[in-house]
Amino acid sequence: MSIDLKLEPFFARKKKEIGVELNEVQQRAVLQTEGAMLLLATPGSGKTTTIIMKIGYLIQEKGVDPARIKAVTFSRASANDMKTRFSKFFPELPSVHFSTIHSLAYELVRDHFRKIRTNYQIIEGSAEHEVVISGSGQIDEMRNGLPLHKKIILREMYHSLHGDNITDDQMDELTTYISYIKNKMIPREKWSEVKVSVPLAERILEEYERFKQQDREKLLIDFDDMLTIGCKVMESDLELLHKYQRKYDYVLTDESQDTSMVQHVIIEKLASAHGNLCVVADDDQSIYSWRGAEPSYLLQFSDTHPGAVTLFMEQNYRSSQNIVDTANQFIRRNKHRYEKNMFTCNAESDPIQIRTMAKYSDQTKYLVQDIQKVTDLSEVAVLYRNNASSISLMNEFDRAGIPFYMKDVDNRFFSHWVVEDILNFMRMTYTDKRPDILEKIHLKFNGYISKQQMAVLKELHNNESVFDNLLNGVPLHDYQIKPITASKETFQEMRGMPPLHAIRVIRDRLGYEKALDKMCERLGFRREYLIGILNTLEEIADSLETMEDFAHRLKYLESALKTSKSKRGQNAVTFSTFHSAKGLEFERVYMIDLIEGIIPSSEDIKQHGIGREEAMEEAVRLFYVGMTRAKRHLDLITYRERDDEQVTPSSFVTNVRTIMEPSNKESLAGASAGLELKAGDVIYHTLFGQGNIVNINGDLLEISFSSGIKTLSLTTCLEKGLITN
Repeated sequence: MSIDLKLEPFFARKKKEIGVELNEVQQRAVLQTEGAMLLLATPGSGKTTTIIMKIGYLIQEKGVDPARIKAVTFSRASANDMKTRFSKFFPELPSVHFSTIHSLAYELVRDHFRKIRTNYQIIEGSAEHEVVISGSGQIDEMRNGLPLHKKIILREMYHSLHGDNITDDQMDELTTYISYIKNKMIPREKWSEVKVSVPLAERILEEYERFKQQDREKLLIDFDDMLTIGCKVMESDLELLHKYQRKYDYVLTDESQDTSMVQHVIIEKLASAHGNLCVVADDDQSIYSWRGAEPSYLLQFSDTHPGAVTLFMEQNYRSSQNIVDTANQFIRRNKHRYEKNMFTCNAESDPIQIRTMAKYSDQTKYLVQDIQKVTDLSEVAVLYRNNASSISLMNEFDRAGIPFYMKDVDNRFFSHWVVEDILNFMRMTYTDKRPDILEKIHLKFNGYISKQQMAVLKELHNNESVFDNLLNGVPLHDYQIKPITASKETFQEMRGMPPLHAIRVIRDRLGYEKALDKMCERLGFRREYLIGILNTLEEIADSLETMEDFAHRLKYLESALKTSKSKRGQNAVTFSTFHSAKGLEFERVYMIDLIEGIIPSSEDIKQHGIGREEAMEEAVRLFYVGMTRAKRHLDLITYRERDDEQVTPSSFVTNVRTIMEPSNKESLAGASAGLELKAGDVIYHTLFGQGNIVNINGDLLEISFSSGIKTLSLTTCLEKGLITN
């Protein structure tokens, strides 16, 4: 059906009232009110404005009761933003139902349990508040001796199975694993196929599910259960399903690329009675597969909804022409996507800068020097893949007196057991008479002290050196005497030592780094992550004179991290992960730590087959999200050395360079023709040794070395003479 796009009184009126003028595609999206519609909106294309105008059009022009419209989005912040903007655009109208999918599911669950007279209790929220109000209004603190909170229950279950405490990182992975299974609607028999490094995760989930349901008088439910139960209710309770279907005549969803399988099912069932479903999304910004997001839903939308209208909002109002053109070409390297052509009428601005530093530490120094020249810091963002990057940034920016707002406050660094270990080593330099301190680190240095020997030592209460007591009062093996004596001397030498020097002694002479290697092999920790914490501690310790200064600095930075949340909206630089930056925009954006192993991550690179293709495409989308946050200035920052090891700049950076400098393609074609490389060839790399070419995709070579499959830029390898065949 063609839509008459003659000047509509509605659009003319809104332009006059609030200055909003929609382009042709946006107007089509507003006017297309009946049936199913997929609106694919590229970054900066004004999708929220279009949704709000569509809702206003339904009410003012079509006479729809606001209470009959349901607008659903992914996050509470987005729902609140839509509600605020609707009030601003249409102050005279009552608000429609703006909500998250979780809150919609909760309404269903609450009605269902009330109907079948079942008490329930939500066990998720702040872990600091162990008492949770149940669905029946009663307070229930404990079950089987456990405080009723999801993480406390899981922590206790892990401990009972392993006899050890779960780390914060393992807890994050375990809860992500559980959410992934629930959101993907994975049946019990296939749980074992979901990749997870937390030992016995499948068994813990099984025990957790049993625990929640063992009291028939009161069910325990978490946020994921709201979705799965809500979905089941819609399938089993037709009376309740019809009640909710009759409540709404129009359903709109935003950020649908972030929606999981179970969430899609809920929305589809809600809208199935009338079929008036508007889905707004961008498959190129789907970056939450680890949380269960299902972008394939968008690619199959026309199959699910025959006759659905698909519109492409491709005009970018945010970024300069060079940023839009480069990002548009970059995302095209992905195969599984809707073909879109993002464009802008904005002028050219600063060329995209690619800066290759010699060392990792040079990156932060450059950022400080460059950003110190900027007046409006609220228009500056530093983006990174992992939260670990933020601590070094915070330390250097604080020292330079540059205010910052940390969008993702993650205090885990300061409470991480590696940080606590280093502080305990330092405490031992002040007094070696405390067995309680030694007990925390005795398995993590080269004294080879067993748990049994530690137990004997703790029974000696003579206020003597723990090392003297070990040597004189605890049965030792002959081979232990020399290292324990050496350790005692090392701790004595460290007394008063500058903290940077002390950390290096702990890592090397006391053998802490070797102990970490063994723990990584035994427990599956990521070595690069733990070593990264040590290196960050060295950066913080640099220029400090005493270990007391170091301990105080850590406390200060932890406090500064917490207070940085209060600087939102002020004249402060924004620090954010790529994930959390989605939906934001800044005049100046710096993307940092752009090396192989970070983006794409080691996990992305190591996968095989279809899983690897999907992982790499998501990494491309994540990089694309970062690029399209910038309005006029974009810096891509990489380096060649980190932690005294050579690293490879991200292949994505190489790809961007090739897009920006087409002459590189010609020189590459000439150089590669000389090599005549093809899949199956054996090549030699100066760093990684002999390898077999697995695949060639444009400028990217996938090569299998003894150390694993690596993705390398052919351009870079040829320029630097790194490969021969």
